[in-house]
Amino acid sequence: MKQWLKKRKGRGFTLVELLIVIVIIGILAGSLLLVMGSGTDKANATKVVSDMRTLKAASLMYFADTDDWPDAIGELSNYLDRGPDADTNLGTYSIASDDDGLYVVFTVKANTPTGGYVARLRDMADDAGVSYSDDIGPFYMILQRY
Repeated sequence: MKQWLKKRKGRGFTLVELLIVIVIIGILAGSLLLVMGSGTDKANATKVVSDMRTLKAASLMYFADTDDWPDAIGELSNYLDRGPDADTNLGTYSIASDDDGLYVVFTVKANTPTGGYVARLRDMADDAGVSYSDDIGPFYMILQRY
């Protein structure tokens, strides 16, 4: 019996042992992908908030220099070192006004699911000074109340 065990130990791993290791690696890889996906969503939401703050600061500098509010983001090019483009892969930035005030607006791209970075943006909206009007945007930041 002892001789058989010595021969058995020297041959390598069994199929069951290999399958268990493969299953464990698969579970770890799956959980890693879930964690990485939510990190990307949070990064995109943070980027949107940062871009809105940059546009707000540039608009305030524009107002300080010209004593007038900008009508479009294109007017802010002198005040943005490397600011956001008006149209990105996440959505579109603009400056809008209505009877209540002037706003920096972020409109989510059409056909964007409400989960992902949109859900993260809604979650962090209050802390970031961002408001939203519909389920999927537009998100806005107040420049001035009339």
